[in-house]
Amino acid sequence: MPGLLLGDVFPDFEAETTQGTIKLHEFLGDSWGILFSHPKDYTPVCTTELGRAARLSGEFGKRNVKLIALSVDGLEDHHGWTKDILAYNCEESACCSLPFPIIADSKRELAVALGMLDPDAKDKDGVPLTARCVFIIGPDKRLKLSLLYPATTGRNFDEILRVVDSLQLTVGKRVATPADWKPGDCVMVPPSMSEEEAAALFPAGIYTKDLPSGKKYLRMINTHFQDFIQQLSVLQAMNTLLLAFFFFFYRHKLFLSAWYHSSFWILFHYTKDNHDTM
Repeated sequence: MPGLLLGDVFPDFEAETTQGTIKLHEFLGDSWGILFSHPKDYTPVCTTELGRAARLSGEFGKRNVKLIALSVDGLEDHHGWTKDILAYNCEESACCSLPFPIIADSKRELAVALGMLDPDAKDKDGVPLTARCVFIIGPDKRLKLSLLYPATTGRNFDEILRVVDSLQLTVGKRVATPADWKPGDCVMVPPSMSEEEAAALFPAGIYTKDLPSGKKYLRMINTHFQDFIQQLSVLQAMNTLLLAFFFFFYRHKLFLSAWYHSSFWILFHYTKDNHDTM
């Protein structure tokens, strides 16, 4: 299916890999997925790329992301080349095996179907090789992001990890991430969101930058501070509930210890809801 668009359901397929036969959707399960292709085994840039992906596999795993690589080489080459990748990584990683499978697409069926071939990179027979493609697939099996690099340019897998952080944040929160954003940085309020809706959704406040145009579209928020305010709201509700229980049992002349049994409980209060001093 050439020309996959963002939001399209990513095609399911069955393929032979270094970890056995897989069906893509079954392999991904409820996880996020990254399918990335490389031009050829036993080549320098590809070795550094898969080596870096292997070193970051733990970080991708923390984010519930499964990796799967692909090239037009056969399984025998994949298995042999894996040893070189691990040797390249040996000074920085203790992995004894590659933590993700590599698809063997020697007939180029998947590469053609997914639009992965690079017309400027060809093998000794003049047949196009796979480009450096990246597809990020969501748990709903829909395409969330696609990148296409030429054979001469290696990918930055730290940037791909950053993109995953952005995608996962913006799926759960109605925000957008600006240029060079990293986790913990301020995020932007989408232009489609009205001022009234934004104020209700982000009670800790929004900073709007004054611009020569006079338009109020550059709106920024700190998600960590917003989360902190929401946590305080939860604590306020818990505090009120505990106090209500306390007075109920006091009126009925019951001891709190009889109700708590052997559990430990904490009754606490805080100053006020206005956090101007923070």
